[in-house]
Amino acid sequence: MKPVIFGLAGPVMLASEADFFRDAAPAGFILFKRNCENRAQLRALTDSLRALTGRDDLPILIDQEGGRVARMQPAEWPAFPAGPAFDALYDVAPMSAIEAARANAQAIALMLAEVGITVNCLPLLDIAQPNTTEAISTRTLGHEPQRVAAMGRAVLDGLARGGVVGVVKHMPGHGRAELDTHYSLPTVTATEEALAIDLAPFQALRDAPMGMTSHIVFQAWDDRPATLSPVIINDIIRGRIGFDGLLMTDDIDMKALSGTAGEKAAGAVAAGCDLVLDCWARMDEMVEIAGRIGDIAPASRARLDRAMATLRPPQGDAAELAAKRDALLAAVPA
Repeated sequence: MKPVIFGLAGPVMLASEADFFRDAAPAGFILFKRNCENRAQLRALTDSLRALTGRDDLPILIDQEGGRVARMQPAEWPAFPAGPAFDALYDVAPMSAIEAARANAQAIALMLAEVGITVNCLPLLDIAQPNTTEAISTRTLGHEPQRVAAMGRAVLDGLARGGVVGVVKHMPGHGRAELDTHYSLPTVTATEEALAIDLAPFQALRDAPMGMTSHIVFQAWDDRPATLSPVIINDIIRGRIGFDGLLMTDDIDMKALSGTAGEKAAGAVAAGCDLVLDCWARMDEMVEIAGRIGDIAPASRARLDRAMATLRPPQGDAAELAAKRDALLAAVPA
């Protein structure tokens, strides 16, 4: 097994993709809007991935946060609110916000489990700051560590109840970045003392099954982006945060990182990431990545197996959970 998660080009697995995946044996797959047309099609796609790999517990990932980040979209699937809606409710009624976040996440998970998706890249534990890039600020659960941790825990719980594994992101924190890592490499100049605020929600949820890195330079710790920094991965994420779950990169294709796809992937694995996330299904890049990284390390495979072992049968009624969420969110003043 290779320590990489690959994307697919379209709504069905191509014969060329199947041949490559059979040989490369990636740890899992990630889906995007281009892969999601309707329930029957999407279930057939995820079933074909499980059949190809022979793995019932295959990690099939998606970013289904709600708001601007939603790969499964109306009218085929319902829309969901993003993090700031729950943050606004927390200002009025903290316990209601926590319960609304849990119900929302459980409803999302039931929708994903129905079509065979097993992992959702949620919750964001990034602390919003006044100058946070809009790419993150429109998705966060708030500006205060305690509320972010409390609602993040509720999201993880809701996903688990709905039959899906959650991923805490973007470690060790994306809130101080003023640039969008899809296009640029942000540098954070905050002191180590100030960065303790950013670490706090991740420390509170250090037992999460999966986590995702950020492509950000933190000058207090290293001059390399977190994804490529053994200092940040080993000393900060594994050490100070105490996270021992499966650690994957953010999308390795983002322009925050320089080099070829294979160079970036090899650098992330060498730095200590368990898995590389490569989203765009470009065959030449996938071939390069598979050729540059070795087999998954035993410790990484153990973390992967442990994370996927947390999957449980879906529970709950999605419509009832959405109605509960909406009733709670109605307490926010117009």
